[in-house]
Amino acid sequence: MIRVLLADDQTVVRAGFRALLDLTDDLVVVAEAPDGLRAVELARSTRPDVVLMDIRMPRADGLEATRRIVADGTLDDVRVLILTTFEADAYVFEALRLGAAGFLLKDIEPDDLRTAIRTVALGQSLLAPAVTRRVIEEFARLRAPEDMARAWLEPLTAREREVLAHVGRGLSNDEIGDRLAMSPLTAKTHVSRVMTKLGARDRAQLVVFAYETGLVRAGER
Repeated sequence: MIRVLLADDQTVVRAGFRALLDLTDDLVVVAEAPDGLRAVELARSTRPDVVLMDIRMPRADGLEATRRIVADGTLDDVRVLILTTFEADAYVFEALRLGAAGFLLKDIEPDDLRTAIRTVALGQSLLAPAVTRRVIEEFARLRAPEDMARAWLEPLTAREREVLAHVGRGLSNDEIGDRLAMSPLTAKTHVSRVMTKLGARDRAQLVVFAYETGLVRAGER
């Protein structure tokens, strides 16, 4: 069973998500939080696999709650999936920077929501939807200073920088392998090494690194 924590200040919204998930055999809602502080408390007490986190909540917003959950070493296995009604919300990019596994719009179709939760629970990130890419491109325009970006990239080999750039463009391991004439397994190994060297929590943070360091530029195809 995939254990889910719902964090949203609107009771009706939480009830709607619970109703959808309760119809699924492999998903179970273990707790509901009406604000960010309560979300952090419940994440620590219930240890869910995935937190569906709203952005705008009282006491502490979803961004602060995400920061606290990601920073808590005892919650390394907890994945945060941001929910928003805004297609271009600056908080979303910051949440990805902090370690959220991705984000969804609240008008997502029920089947897509269930699939998204399963995907995140497996340790993968939700970076494929076009809306995600638009947000990343919009807010990645504020890149890190050149000296800082150079320092971040210094531990990486030339090949690893190529791999990081392709991750930033949204390519899968299979696609990276095709581009760089290597097997998908080798591509996966390179991605794992890059994550380790950069201290990235997941693939979502690698995308942020790729944009911030200038390996991938906003609007690039």
